[in-house]
Amino acid sequence: MPRYEDVNHIDKKTADLSRARQSLIEEIEAIMFYDERISATDNDELKAVLSHNRDDEKEHASLLLEWLRRNDPEFSKELKEILFSSKPIDQLGD
Repeated sequence: MPRYEDVNHIDKKTADLSRARQSLIEEIEAIMFYDERISATDNDELKAVLSHNRDDEKEHASLLLEWLRRNDPEFSKELKEILFSSKPIDQLGD
């Protein structure tokens, strides 16, 4: 996990939040890689396996988002305001 501060100066909560955020980045990156591979192959069986694997990564990303929501109050506030809203996207946020 990339560190921008000396690990000895980071409290446990901040370290755990960083671990979860970095893991979320990696899960989303994996989704992107699978999408590219699915798009690139002409083999239907391989496409099915890759699609299954990609969707597992989406589950993992969702679990991390939920952990972050439960452990980062400000992030939770933003998620509750924005996710699943029916407002036009340009009317969400600040």
